[in-house]
Amino acid sequence: MSSEARTAPGAPQSPDATEAGNYFVSNYPPFSCWSESHLDDARAALARPPAPGTELGIYLHIPFCRKRCHFCYFKVYTEKNSTEIKRYLDAALCELEHYSKQPFVGGRKPSFVYFGGGTPSYLSADQLRYLTDGMRKLLPWDRVQEVTFECEPGTLTEAKLKVIKELGVTRLSLGVEHFDDHILEVNGRAHRGAEIARAYEFARSLDFPQLNIDLIAGMVEETEAKWEMAVGRALELAPDSVTIYQMEVPYNTTIYKQMKSEGKLTAPVADWPTKRRWVDEAFKRFEAAGYTVASAYTVVKDPARTKFRYRDYLWAGADLIGVGVASFGHIGGTHLQNLSDFESYLAKLDANEPPLWRALTPTAEERFVREWILQLKLGRVRASYFQQKFGVDPRVRFKTELADLERRGFFEVTGDDVKVSRAGLLQVDRLLHEFFLPQHRNIRYT
Repeated sequence: MSSEARTAPGAPQSPDATEAGNYFVSNYPPFSCWSESHLDDARAALARPPAPGTELGIYLHIPFCRKRCHFCYFKVYTEKNSTEIKRYLDAALCELEHYSKQPFVGGRKPSFVYFGGGTPSYLSADQLRYLTDGMRKLLPWDRVQEVTFECEPGTLTEAKLKVIKELGVTRLSLGVEHFDDHILEVNGRAHRGAEIARAYEFARSLDFPQLNIDLIAGMVEETEAKWEMAVGRALELAPDSVTIYQMEVPYNTTIYKQMKSEGKLTAPVADWPTKRRWVDEAFKRFEAAGYTVASAYTVVKDPARTKFRYRDYLWAGADLIGVGVASFGHIGGTHLQNLSDFESYLAKLDANEPPLWRALTPTAEERFVREWILQLKLGRVRASYFQQKFGVDPRVRFKTELADLERRGFFEVTGDDVKVSRAGLLQVDRLLHEFFLPQHRNIRYT
């Protein structure tokens, strides 16, 4: 089978049509390989001291939203009251306390903290203070280099943003996705354009070290004109960084359920060539305005000042404490994930037990592949890094794959450098499957 024809379950099965499946590669081996039978691996990882020089981070999942987006595949809840939210915050702090006492921490303090969702900004100012005060008592933040906080514009007020800044957030990420009210409505977003403008103005006035906005290319009913407008509006705002994703349709989304009920094989969104072209056009417009393309998904105004520590540390093997329902962690080389049901998660912590669901300890070869494919998303890697860390030269290990990707114009190998071309970067998640080990190419990703 040719490289052009080969695909993997969980990835789109056509090079053009947007079909159901998880396109975005966020970890390796695939999540479907993780299981409850490997939970002893996770417990063993928690009981080992850390490897010297390994950074430590915290990811805390806030699963509450005003509304569930039609393309969302994360664990979120839209009906929880203040009492239930308080129970959840207490449970999250209980979980973090459990981890803080484990040998794997080894006296380390977190280098980065990430509040993801869901919608972290759904929490009230008092709830945010309660949560972060409790976190700091357990694992102090005095060595934290980055605190990322995801926001939905419609949940932000000037007063709440002031509290978020006071909490030490250094990277505020606004989930804008689009500026057109109709596009936002048909895709299930809770906010509208006026709320974006107001929230952004408030945030900019507070001088956060890094202000990021998210865009999604190819949402339901997207058009050429509306995409051009969205990019132009983002340029007018001039944020420190912009993250641009290409619309996908994972299996557990509202859009996928609609596809199933209507018997459609393809989703009502733009095809992959169109989405790649739109992202390429956006990249070019940002580059013309002085931005730099920093990964397959990001442009930054000042690469020397604007970093993404969470991504860079995690892709280089950092330890990550995943806190909250369905959260993912990475401890001592072992992957682990929490229970994905709200009440089951709370019940485990009420019983003073860690709320773990599944885990996996990758082999040495799988750890090498994991860092290789994730770091390729940056657009450039050095072979010597992998030789020094894993004793493997990727130029030799993947000689056939790299030669094929070079022939197709997606990669370039020059000395120690392995570069991903713009054409390759725009579809890097599809190309990464070329490097999956044989046992992972014919299984569902999630």
